[in-house]
Amino acid sequence: MTPTPTPAADPRAALRRGVYLLVTAVAVGTSAGRLGAVNSVDMIRLERHLNEEARKQAGPDGAPRLRSLQRPFLSGNDRSRWCTVRALVEHGTYAIDDVVSQPGWDTIDMVKHDGRGKPAPGPDEGHLYSSKPPLLPTIMAGGYWLLHRATGKTLGSHPHELGRILLFCWNVLPFAAYLAILVRIVERYGTTDFGRLLVFTAAALGTLLSAYAVAFTNHWPAAFAAMVAVDALLRIVCEGERRRRWFFVAGLAAAFLAACELPALAFSGLGGLLLLAAAPRQTLVAALPAVVLVAVAACGTNYAAHGTIRPAYTERHVEGGWYDYQFRRGGRVVDSYWKPTVSKSAIDQGEPAPATYAFHVLVGHHGIFSLTPVWLLSLGGLAVLLARRTDPAGQSRRLAAAILASTCICLAFYVARPLEDRNYGGTATGFRWALWFAPLWLYAMLPAADALAATRPRRLLGAALLAVSVASASYPTWNPWTLPWLQVFWTYCTSTISGS
Repeated sequence: MTPTPTPAADPRAALRRGVYLLVTAVAVGTSAGRLGAVNSVDMIRLERHLNEEARKQAGPDGAPRLRSLQRPFLSGNDRSRWCTVRALVEHGTYAIDDVVSQPGWDTIDMVKHDGRGKPAPGPDEGHLYSSKPPLLPTIMAGGYWLLHRATGKTLGSHPHELGRILLFCWNVLPFAAYLAILVRIVERYGTTDFGRLLVFTAAALGTLLSAYAVAFTNHWPAAFAAMVAVDALLRIVCEGERRRRWFFVAGLAAAFLAACELPALAFSGLGGLLLLAAAPRQTLVAALPAVVLVAVAACGTNYAAHGTIRPAYTERHVEGGWYDYQFRRGGRVVDSYWKPTVSKSAIDQGEPAPATYAFHVLVGHHGIFSLTPVWLLSLGGLAVLLARRTDPAGQSRRLAAAILASTCICLAFYVARPLEDRNYGGTATGFRWALWFAPLWLYAMLPAADALAATRPRRLLGAALLAVSVASASYPTWNPWTLPWLQVFWTYCTSTISGS
């Protein structure tokens, strides 16, 4: 897939760029608006009721004991990372005991050990730590430290104000940069106005990534890193770029992607092979040091937190390991949610049949192609790229093959996980572990999107696929930690049938 003529030779490039700018403004503004409204809205009425009752019972001379139930951190998943951020800045440690004991800061995503990697199962032994890799919380802690020093406020006393500022910098600003990079890609590799605009609009409004703009997760950093990596690979592999800075960027982005989403190591490795084949010397001199830099940061923060470079996840299925423990909360001894003897929610019990799991991951209630059918165009685009013979060096075919291979490898990895891990990513608005693929699939979508521009029925088909995708992305209006609409509908249908 070779680049199209430069925008200077295209009289409609300025019009397209105006549309890109407007769609970017809508997408970024929507994300910022969601972020400004994020709250545990199911608690608002309860909080009001409890405080009204407290005022009635206080009497004329007593001050009412008001309660605050609202919080901007919507799930134990993101609160786990926020706990590490607070612990680092406020207590100078990765241990989160003093944070999770506070009202509203509970999480199930934590492990327990003695600080040197040895299990501490007893309630009075060891310390609690987030089970999330510590690299991203450590980076976020830098921004929190600056805010804390500048204002004197903490995430405990002012969670909405500080949390929203930090999330705006973590998710919304990178979203704008993500779309800006994509503009360069669609302008270089798209061939029709309709195809370019379809791909760009899908990126801005039609993927489930937008739902996670209100949460502190690894998904947005991973997707942003993937977009940067794709852009750098296209420049080097398909356009002949040989300046070392682009090799450094490619290595840094690919390594950071793998640090955020470990299965993405498949794409990072295949991308590294493409770089080696294109320019071995620049790859070893510029890209490899960038990879080492990220690896040292990831392993170093993990060692600082857990006393070992092994991620906490490696202890997930170890009997008597970091996940199998007790701890004290409010004077009570509490079992870890992950202890084998603890009853878990239905979704965390896992899908018993791998074939059923694969079905729902692809086209079922958590389906990549059923929730966001615009990705079907990416499959068509990959087929076009792999069959294309207009590129004499075959570089675009090699990149397409790397995208297809990494997609298949990662999806097979997810489906082959043990029973407890076949949980669709927990209570989430879709199969969130595949969100980082978005930049890869957007690039792959371009040939198919351009093909739809030829006739009106094809354009209508593209618009219909986009409409369903936008609807799925918009369904979790304020909280991505909700079930996808297809699963809600699926449950309703099955319960209706069984009831009849």
